[in-house]
Amino acid sequence: QVQLVESGGGLVQPGGSLTLSCAASGLSSRDYAIGWFRQAPGKEREVVACINSRDGSTLYADSVKGRFTISRDNAKNTAVLEMNNLKPDDTAVYYCKVTNWGDPVGDYWGQGTQVTVSS
Repeated sequence: QVQLVESGGGLVQPGGSLTLSCAASGLSSRDYAIGWFRQAPGKEREVVACINSRDGSTLYADSVKGRFTISRDNAKNTAVLEMNNLKPDDTAVYYCKVTNWGDPVGDYWGQGTQVTVSS
């Protein structure tokens, strides 16, 4: 069974930085994509950034390009999201997601971690 454990998050002032980490267990191969989504109150969940473990290719939401960086450690099945120059609009619950193309195939979500950007 695939399980995701998130860490990081918290309260930060505008312009500050935070780092989120997601550790995945139960993956039988490096055939997956891992990424972060977020959901603010009253809004739909949206993609923030994703990385493909096969080739390291990345995808970012336009709103975070140039401010957020996603990276992965295939040996540890871990993804890290570095968030810089945070804005109040970045306030949301951030969820880690794995799309696994190996065994077991499927989408898996973490429990979510709160990020609050406020002065």
